[in-house]
Amino acid sequence: MLAGPLPGIYDPTGPGKLLFAFFAAMAETERENIRESTLEGLDTAARKGKHGGRSPVITDDMLHTVLRRRANGESVEQIQPDLIIPTGKRKGRSPSVASIYRALAEHAKREAYPEAIEAAHADFAALKAGELPGPRTADQPEPAR
Repeated sequence: MLAGPLPGIYDPTGPGKLLFAFFAAMAETERENIRESTLEGLDTAARKGKHGGRSPVITDDMLHTVLRRRANGESVEQIQPDLIIPTGKRKGRSPSVASIYRALAEHAKREAYPEAIEAAHADFAALKAGELPGPRTADQPEPAR
C-alpha cells in the first residue's frame, strides 16, 4: 500500500477513493460481526441464568435492619455507619446513603405492586420454558382465552 497507488498521499478523486471506501465497508462489517457476537454471548449467558452488572450492595439482611430501625424512628444517616458490606470491592465498608435510599425505594415498589412482580416472574418462567409465544405482529389475531 505504501509503495502502490497511495504513496502517503490521499487523493479523493483518484484510486484512494475506492481504497478508503473498501476500508470503510470492511470496518462496518467487522463492527456488525462484533455486535452480533456480543448479543449472542449475552443471550447465551441469560439462558444460563447469568446477568451482568454488579451485585447489590444492600443485602436482604441489611434491608431488614434498615426497615426495623426506621420503624423505631432512626434516620438513614444514623443507620448507615452501622451497616457493613459483606462482599465485593467495598467489603468491610459502609454503603452510601444513596444506596440505602435506592434499596428502600425498590422495596417500596415491590410492596406496592406485588401482583405485578409475581406476574412478571411467572411470565419469565413460562417464556424460559417455551410456553409463551413470541410477540405478535399487527396482522396476527389475538389468541382466544
